[in-house]
Amino acid sequence: MLHSESMIPDKIVPDPAAQPENIHGTAILIGDRGVLITGRSGAGKTTLALTLLDHCRARGLFSRLIGDDRLLAAARAGRLVCRVPATIAGLAEVPGFMPRPLPFEPGGVIDLHVRLVPKAEMARFQEEISEPVAGCPVPRIDLAERNAATALPAVMARLSIAPFR
Repeated sequence: MLHSESMIPDKIVPDPAAQPENIHGTAILIGDRGVLITGRSGAGKTTLALTLLDHCRARGLFSRLIGDDRLLAAARAGRLVCRVPATIAGLAEVPGFMPRPLPFEPGGVIDLHVRLVPKAEMARFQEEISEPVAGCPVPRIDLAERNAATALPAVMARLSIAPFR
């Protein structure tokens, strides 16, 4: 039996009138996992993203930029999807330089929200929490801003990616 769109639950079919939310953040893909990195300007979002991309590529893991600085975020079928606006697709803002081209994917499903915060606001041990982004709950961890060396193993551990399992 064929089903018309009117018979499909609203959770599956996105509202065509719903506009994606424009958010300040950077998103990447690591294997089949999406990571959203947010924080205030200068917190190190791009630096962490580039560090994660480089780390994964050096170990033979697929990794790609989705978008840097601005993303279009929307809930789709209960998952957060981030897309890069066409005007900045494939560009990463390297501190001290103009945006530079990188291989990218136009969008991806987000599995983890990394929020970069001042070190004093970060709990040493964090409970599992989720926070809505564009109306969709996403697991979140808080990491110290401007500290990619410390954030790298935390993200890999949270995603259970080698060497963590």
